[in-house]
Amino acid sequence: MSTAANGTARRRAARGVALAVAVISPVLAVLSVLVFAALPEAWRPKDSIDPQTAAALTFPAVGAFLVFHRPRLNMAWLMSAGGLAAGLSVFAQALTLHVAAAGHLDAAGYLRWASHVTWAACGIALTVFLPLYSPDGRLPSPRWRLVLALGTAALTAEMTRAIVRPTPPPADYPYPAVIPNPLQIGALAPYNLSLQAANWTLIYTSLALAALSLTLRMRRADPVLRRQIGWPLLAFAGYIVFLVAGIFAPALHWFAFAWAALIPVAIAFSVMRYRLYGIDTVISRTFVAAGLVAVVSAVYFGVGALSSLLVSGYGQVAGLAAALFTGAFFQPLRRALQRTVDRLLYGSVGDPAVLAERLTQAVRRGDPAKALTSVVGVLRDGLAVEGVAVEVADGEPRYVESGRVGPDPREVPLVWHGEPVGRLLVGPPGPRRFPAAHNERVLATLSPYAADVAHAVRMAADLQRSRERILSAREEERRRLRRDLHDGLGQTLTAMAMTITMARMRMKNSPQAADALLKELHEGMSAVTDDIRELVYGLRPPALDDLGLAKAVRELADQYSPGPCIVVEVEGDVSDLPAAAEVAVYRIVQEALTNVQRHARADRVTVVLRREPGTLRVLVVDDGQGLPERPSAGVGLSSMRERAAELGGICVITGAPGGGTRVEVMLPLAPHDKPGPATS
Repeated sequence: MSTAANGTARRRAARGVALAVAVISPVLAVLSVLVFAALPEAWRPKDSIDPQTAAALTFPAVGAFLVFHRPRLNMAWLMSAGGLAAGLSVFAQALTLHVAAAGHLDAAGYLRWASHVTWAACGIALTVFLPLYSPDGRLPSPRWRLVLALGTAALTAEMTRAIVRPTPPPADYPYPAVIPNPLQIGALAPYNLSLQAANWTLIYTSLALAALSLTLRMRRADPVLRRQIGWPLLAFAGYIVFLVAGIFAPALHWFAFAWAALIPVAIAFSVMRYRLYGIDTVISRTFVAAGLVAVVSAVYFGVGALSSLLVSGYGQVAGLAAALFTGAFFQPLRRALQRTVDRLLYGSVGDPAVLAERLTQAVRRGDPAKALTSVVGVLRDGLAVEGVAVEVADGEPRYVESGRVGPDPREVPLVWHGEPVGRLLVGPPGPRRFPAAHNERVLATLSPYAADVAHAVRMAADLQRSRERILSAREEERRRLRRDLHDGLGQTLTAMAMTITMARMRMKNSPQAADALLKELHEGMSAVTDDIRELVYGLRPPALDDLGLAKAVRELADQYSPGPCIVVEVEGDVSDLPAAAEVAVYRIVQEALTNVQRHARADRVTVVLRREPGTLRVLVVDDGQGLPERPSAGVGLSSMRERAAELGGICVITGAPGGGTRVEVMLPLAPHDKPGPATS
């Protein structure tokens, strides 16, 4: 079997084992709860659910998830093993009491050993090893092996004490009958409680040191690792706080149980580097939510109490006044709390209003290209990242970068009024403790400013390209006219002058030869007339001056017969259009009809000229074979779009195979131009 096949087999086996553990552990936890519930009341423990129950329900499932994604991660196997041990422990406890309640006390004594052994295994895996190896599966340094040894020794010592502890007297026993201990050491009776207190002191010390390792690692870590460490640190710290507080306030034990179930989820977020919900976001929302609950509750009850005193006997009025006042107070309070937590976590750069003002000032300085450079710098400082870049579509400059965005930056699309204008590339978090690089509120506030600048850069580039095209077209037209006048018309006139000279010389001696030369001169003058007419026609179609736009388009349609039936419809007065608009419409219609005759195979074509307030619409529709599935933009289609764009209009060419083609042009007109009466 090949190495690849062996690796695949091992991965499948690992996933199978993890999946089995993820199924068995919760089943054991549920069975233990059911067994506890079925016990006689005298044998039922005070707390049938403890942190081990929560660990058995959640740790193996999350561990299996991590095994499926990262089978070599030792933390995943610690979670699976610890969760299985927790399930076995709670099930052994339940089975011990069940057997004892049935009268089999000696058998219950042996089962009790199993519960203590699995309890110790669970504690070593989940409360000592797991926090020390979080979040990357490695110890902070070799020195922390002492903490591993301390925690393991403390839990092992407590397990050993429980296994060999003397059988307690019936008076102090919480159940109807004492479960005997086959391995009891009676000499330990005077020291039993002291040993228990010492063991638990060492256990809590090792827990605190494990959490401290995360804190120290966080201080020395890079920004990405800080965000990873924040999750398990918050989870383990909360669990320890509630566990210790439960000693003095037993009701808080339930919070420790619930928090224990959240630890594997926090570790999974950390290991998978899930960026959308960062630890800073959790802290921010927790702070805001807690502040809102506390302040709004105080305001509500305070206003309600004050209203009750002022309006005695009208409890409903007091409640309504309190609700109205609280509702008006809620939104400003939420914004104030959000700004406060932003400044606590990020400093001044976390306030979107401050960043927006800085961007506004940056945009006002210099041309769009310089403004884009300033905006990128402000974005980098404001987002607390190593680098920010803006990539502008068809702009100049096309790419501006501040810092280093890295090989895998976050991409934020820049959209200006529904039109994509570029991309914002956000690099990895910077050295600040809780970088705001992926704070959605900040990005939502800043990206529109970047989109405005990117659009301005595009417009400036388009304007520059338009100026270059106009200059190029003007010079090309001048060169063409010079060439036509010099090489064509100039040489023809020179030849005609020579012909006149020769005719004069032969007028007296050879009238017949002179007459032939004059006839040749006449033909040359006709050719000159045609050349001049062609030059003039190239500058502006004469039909527009002779007939007007409407009749010129109709005459143009007649030139394509025989062929498809072309119907021209004119709506509104098109007699006073600007000269540039007339030429653009005439050339666009001419190009569209040429395409119909060459490619469409149409039977009917409709040409519509419609004058509207501020707009001239041109529509050319045929019933031909339509555009191909993958149309290629030829010279004719590009020229139509360019002629419309030169006047600030648009040209849309649509069509499906077999469904005909539709060319629609909209040209803006001066606001004072008003359409005249409709004609046809």
